[in-house]
Amino acid sequence: MNYIIIDSGTSSTKAFLFNSDGVVLHSQKIKHALFRPKQYHVESDALVILETCKSLFEKMVIASGDMEVHSSGLAIQRSTFLFWEKESCTPVTPALSWQDSRAYAIVEEFSTHSDKLWQITGTPLSAHFGGPKFLHMIRENPQLKKRIKNGELYFGPLSAFLSQAMTGTAGVEESIACRSLLYDIHRGDWSDFALNLFGVSPQYLPPLVPVKYDFGYMLDSKIPLAVVIGDQQAALIGQAGLKLGSIATNFGTSGSVQFNAGQNPTIVNGLISSVFYSDENIKYFMVEGTINACNSLFYHLEEELGIPHDKMEWDYRASKTETDGIFIPGFNGLAAPYWRPGFNDVYIDLDKRSDKEEIVRAGMESIGFLVSDILECLEPIMSSKPSLLTAAGGGSRSPLLQFIADLTGISVGHSTMKDRTAYGIFRLLNPTYQSDSSKSVDQIFSPIPSQKINEKKLKWRNAIQDNIKL
Repeated sequence: MNYIIIDSGTSSTKAFLFNSDGVVLHSQKIKHALFRPKQYHVESDALVILETCKSLFEKMVIASGDMEVHSSGLAIQRSTFLFWEKESCTPVTPALSWQDSRAYAIVEEFSTHSDKLWQITGTPLSAHFGGPKFLHMIRENPQLKKRIKNGELYFGPLSAFLSQAMTGTAGVEESIACRSLLYDIHRGDWSDFALNLFGVSPQYLPPLVPVKYDFGYMLDSKIPLAVVIGDQQAALIGQAGLKLGSIATNFGTSGSVQFNAGQNPTIVNGLISSVFYSDENIKYFMVEGTINACNSLFYHLEEELGIPHDKMEWDYRASKTETDGIFIPGFNGLAAPYWRPGFNDVYIDLDKRSDKEEIVRAGMESIGFLVSDILECLEPIMSSKPSLLTAAGGGSRSPLLQFIADLTGISVGHSTMKDRTAYGIFRLLNPTYQSDSSKSVDQIFSPIPSQKINEKKLKWRNAIQDNIKL
């Protein structure tokens, strides 16, 4: 018995064919483009991503041969939103990436409502999320406003568009619905307050469904789509299943620190509270701190500093360099725990003309500082300080992990597990499978305390206070 998993991220989509023992029999990856037509505008073509998903699914079916495929699942980037036609499932707008912050003026306009929204939805008022994107787009496009009022269109996350396009079933599952800024995390339904604030009628949104749900058959197959979930939720499940109190970090295009908070929603200042997993019988919640700029930070610095992509090697540069400078990445805005839309990068005691190596090092350190800030926000709800923080993803490289260990006083383990997002979905599709391989680490970075790093941490906090409107 086999299982097909599709993991669609920011710049590529991957597909996996698992057997019932958790072994990946076949996998393939296809890249897709992001477009930046204006400052703070970041978008993709949802049809291209759909066709990529279809192609990869069909390749996995072929790879399975005569072996039956039991079911399939999708893990999707979470804060990418678009409008599409209800009947034809045709996109009528680009998909506004999670990196897109064009709706920053909406955030400023509604700032007096931010605390109430956060308490209801568990999510901060930010231009990266659904409600502000909806209102910005219909204000900019009267025809779009007319069509959605006439009941012709859906607005929702990329996951809901893809699942409807591939199964015919309209539905937005709860782990990604939390990124809409419209979902009441306490009631498990759309929030009347948030809907009214952003001018959204429930008929504009696909129906809410659990993470594990019968979406119907994929494409022309007899293979059911049984799970749709946010990529970071799937990544934590891949590492630790549904274990209460589990914590992990992931560093890819963006980054995150994820904590399984159990069966009751918990609102933590500075962080996002979301549905972690749900089915018809049970619901778990997570608290998460997201970091907008991880690998994307180094792509940005390639352009800023004139470093060719094949020459960046940021981990090598950072490992050979020390700096007293501070770099605050503003090109995508700051997420947890500060929540500020896009602004000009901040350079302190750094010179772009002569300090390229130090700027790369300071950029890497900015990721570590944000991880430390997020962990401090989590302290009140953790029963004890973690003894080991596991790190996964392509950005989990030695100098960053050592810096995080030194900064936080927590040992950091590099996960040997590849594609833990896909593995997380496999565990949901095949819950009888048991393995400890997901906990494996191949290297542990132990903290090296120093007065210098404490002084650097204070300098970071002062830089945030002095340069970012809090």
